[in-house]
Amino acid sequence: MPRGFELKSLRARLREPRVYLRLLLSVLLAANLGAALLAMRPPGGSAADLALREQQLHAQLAELQKRVARSRSIVEKVERARLEGDGFLERYTMDRRTTFSTIVSELARAAAQAGMKQRECSINLEPIEGSETLSQMTITCGYESAYVSLRKFMHLLDKSERFLIIEGLAATPQQSSGLLNVALKLDTFVKGAGGT
Repeated sequence: MPRGFELKSLRARLREPRVYLRLLLSVLLAANLGAALLAMRPPGGSAADLALREQQLHAQLAELQKRVARSRSIVEKVERARLEGDGFLERYTMDRRTTFSTIVSELARAAAQAGMKQRECSINLEPIEGSETLSQMTITCGYESAYVSLRKFMHLLDKSERFLIIEGLAATPQQSSGLLNVALKLDTFVKGAGGT
């Protein structure tokens, strides 16, 4: 059969009402099946699925808001700690140029007020690891005193405006005099770079 004949017969068949109706019913059936499928399983999920997802998102949002609030609180605490730390350093650390004379004179004054006799005294200055501006000063002094004088001396050091840390204290009684040989080791912090 020639090709032109086939096209003419196909066109003639499509114009028949029965074939046309079958084709139309097939298209409508496919559209109904597609609509039923969309009604049963919508692309975004069912109403229950969407409600569940909304609850999950609200819970996730609440958790994220809590994290943000905690982070803000931590930032505020860190900032307050930094300011308080800077204030502490400003108030209780001394400048390197004046520290030696200030500490030595304050220890001598406190010893004299307490009635203690100061002996040898050595000072060591070392940089603090991790800090470019602070050094640790270690003062080791020897004294001779009675127990009551030692208590008064410790009280005076405790009330000092300087930040003095008593690292060690050793008191040994003398055999004949009833006095104590006292070895005292103190630490303080100094502003200024480098050690000696």
